[in-house]
Amino acid sequence: MERKDELSLLGSRNTVYRQDYAPEVLEAFVNKHPENDYWVRFNCPEFTSLCPITGQPDFAEIRISYLPDVKMVESKSLKLYLFSFRNHGDFHEDCVNIIMKDLIKLMDPKYIEVTGIFTPRGGISIYPYCNYGRPGTKYEELAEYRMKNHDL
Repeated sequence: MERKDELSLLGSRNTVYRQDYAPEVLEAFVNKHPENDYWVRFNCPEFTSLCPITGQPDFAEIRISYLPDVKMVESKSLKLYLFSFRNHGDFHEDCVNIIMKDLIKLMDPKYIEVTGIFTPRGGISIYPYCNYGRPGTKYEELAEYRMKNHDL
């Protein structure tokens, strides 16, 4: 049985929005259906980070899809984590890879993919995509297939 006290952010009335990159705010809870394959999808249409060279803000929609195993990410902690990029300077490609790696570390999902749909800067849009499937499983094959065939 899952314990509500394991999730410190959910229901908190004193939400603190971090001003720096904060992977430690991510929280997980136990998946009640690990025997099932099912998608969990998050869409963050108001993601912002900073260009590491100019310091100018970059805006994006971040899409996260995963197949959970034992653990799942708690949505409020994910929101706070994504908001923590607001003053973080990194290239678009780095942001999506950092997000994916932090979520793998937190949950060890069967499969995960992260897409960044960044608004144009200087007349060009960048849409980085990364994914991961657990090695040696059908999810590794899914990752290879999705990488070859991904689109928005």
